[in-house]
Amino acid sequence: MAGGWARDGAVSEQIEASISDELARLKARKVPVGDSLTHCAECEEPIPEARRIAIPGVKICIECAQDRDSVQQARGGINRRGSKDSQLK
Repeated sequence: MAGGWARDGAVSEQIEASISDELARLKARKVPVGDSLTHCAECEEPIPEARRIAIPGVKICIECAQDRDSVQQARGGINRRGSKDSQLK
């Protein structure tokens, strides 16, 4: 595959590095520890038994988890694309 001025394999290396970074970020996420709660720590609604079995140490219900996950978190990163715009700034 032609990559312009990039050496052979550079694009593949960038893709692999991006995937490795994302996997490392996912593995570094905090995992619930300890006993599961019977009621949500945020809204006090009961946590279904199936959820407590599936995720040991769970502290919040599904709705609160979805609300928390839907919040966009800013992630700093490296611009691996190397576009002209990013080089000019």
